Amino acid sequence: MKSALDKMEAEINLIGDGSECHRLPTITGRHKDLKSVSPRTVNHLLTGKYNDVISGYQIIDCRYPYEYEGGHIEGAINLHNEAQIKELVTSLQGRESTERNILVFHCEFSSERAPKLLRHLRSLDRKLNSDRYPFLFYPEVYLLDGGYKAFYEQHQRQCQPNTYVPMLHLDYASQLRHFRSKSKSNKTVKNRYLQSLRLEIDVSPPKFSLM
Repeated sequence: MKSALDKMEAEINLIGDGSECHRLPTITGRHKDLKSVSPRTVNHLLTGKYNDVISGYQIIDCRYPYEYEGGHIEGAINLHNEAQIKELVTSLQGRESTERNILVFHCEFSSERAPKLLRHLRSLDRKLNSDRYPFLFYPEVYLLDGGYKAFYEQHQRQCQPNTYVPMLHLDYASQLRHFRSKSKSNKTVKNRYLQSLRLEIDVSPPKFSLM
C-alpha cells in the first residue's frame, strides 16, 4: 500500500489505484479533478486503436432516456442516476480481477450530470474498498470532453441512430419535468435524512465527561 501511495503522490498521471499511468491520452477539461478525453480519442477507442493496451471499455451515457434513445455513441449504456451507478459498482463486489477495463462518462455537454455521477462512482468505489485502499473496482475512468454534442458533431457515423436529441427539446418537455422532479425528490429525501442525522447528533448526550 505504501508503495502505491508514494507513486500517487509523485505522479499525477496515475490511475485511481496508483498502479499504472492512464492508457488514454488526456486533455485539460473544465473539471480539473477529473481526467478528460477528447471526442477523437473516444473515436479511436471505438475503432480498436487501444485494444492492445486495455482489456475492455464501457461508455456511460448519463443523459435522460429520451436523449439516449434519440441518438447515442455506439455501444454506450444509459445510466442516468445514482442508483444505477451504485448497481454498476456493487455488481463487482467479491470479484478479483487484473483486467484493464476502463469507463468513459458523458452527458450532453459533460458539464454537470456526467461529472456528478462519475464522482459518485469514485466515492462509492472508495467506500466499498476502504479496507484495502487504494484498490478500486474501476481505477481508470474518464470524462468525454464536450459530451455527446461534441462527439456527434465530429463523429456522427459512430452514433446510433445518427441523430441528436437535446435535453431541452420541446417535444420531450414532459419527460424532462419527470426526470428533474424525480431527481429533486431524491435530493430532498437525502437532505432530510442528513438534517435529521445532524439534529440527532446535536441533541444526543455526550458519551463521557471530563468533569
